[in-house]
Amino acid sequence: MIEKLALYLQYPFVRYALIVGVLVALCSSLLGVILVLKRFSFIGDGLSHVAFGAMTIATVLNLSSKMIVVLPLTILCAVLLLRSSNKAKIKGDALIAMVSVSALSFGYLLMNVFKPSSNISGDVCTTLFGSTSILTLRREEVVLSCVLSLGVLFLYVFFYNKILAVTFDEDFATATGVNTKLYNPGLAIVIAVVIVLAMNLVGSLLISALVIFPALSGMRLFHTFKEVSIFAAISSILCTFMGILISILLATPVGSTIVCVDVVLFVACYLIESLRK
Repeated sequence: MIEKLALYLQYPFVRYALIVGVLVALCSSLLGVILVLKRFSFIGDGLSHVAFGAMTIATVLNLSSKMIVVLPLTILCAVLLLRSSNKAKIKGDALIAMVSVSALSFGYLLMNVFKPSSNISGDVCTTLFGSTSILTLRREEVVLSCVLSLGVLFLYVFFYNKILAVTFDEDFATATGVNTKLYNPGLAIVIAVVIVLAMNLVGSLLISALVIFPALSGMRLFHTFKEVSIFAAISSILCTFMGILISILLATPVGSTIVCVDVVLFVACYLIESLRK
């Protein structure tokens, strides 16, 4: 098996998948800790469906680079959702669910009406569940994913103290001079970027698992923001790395394999927590 693995690692597409997978998993896990603590966990699921709708528009238009449509539309919806969460007549999970279902429905309808290819079910399955799209990345897509991922990581590290303050107490953060009015739009943009990047890795239906499970696993074992963030980052990288390698060796779907590894880790952390009590 080691020889087989060494043989696969000689191929560029496998190395590309591992590089992008690890970076996206790292960004998702760090973002997931913030979303879970702020009780925005479900927004990842909603935005992933928006990204699916945007992806279908780009597919129908036969655009060579789908990011041109997917990223701006997802960022716009993310900003609107977080900005209107406190003042909107339709609030919280109801608004996210409404946007999520609408985007998913219109996206699937467009793909069936315009039929960009003869294999509609295959296109939908690939977009929703990731399939093997992470193993078919082009060099340009890898470079773009790396640049966006490193940008997210830079913002997280550079604004770490402000993120920590706003995550736990916005009023206190405002009193200390942090411009909290820019926080939610900034968070929305970062969320949208990570969601779009993660679509190639696990598909739009499984993105929430990639965001939430590492954070929840860390919270079972640790109690400080820093400890949970570090554990979530390390565990997410390892789970993604293992998931991609298992999927290559056993020919299983990449996205669902990664999520299953994350679930196994969460169950293990839950059992450890139970034994401590």
